[in-house]
Amino acid sequence: MIKFIIQGWIILIVAIAANALVDVIGLKGWYEFLSESSMRKTRFVDYLWLFVLYPCILGGGVWLANTLIKYLGL
Repeated sequence: MIKFIIQGWIILIVAIAANALVDVIGLKGWYEFLSESSMRKTRFVDYLWLFVLYPCILGGGVWLANTLIKYLGL
């Protein structure tokens, strides 16, 4: 059970950091993407972020969590 809690917290922290980075860079996050009335306002780089880079960053958070869990011996 503690493994799932550690994984959840690390993924949450990574997601918050990624969303903060998106605000600084000026890309669209999921909230802006889903609330957008027209898909024509979404740039290619926004699609690249949302469907390629963001999932890779979250996957890196899962890897980090699993590495930490192994290191702690849980």
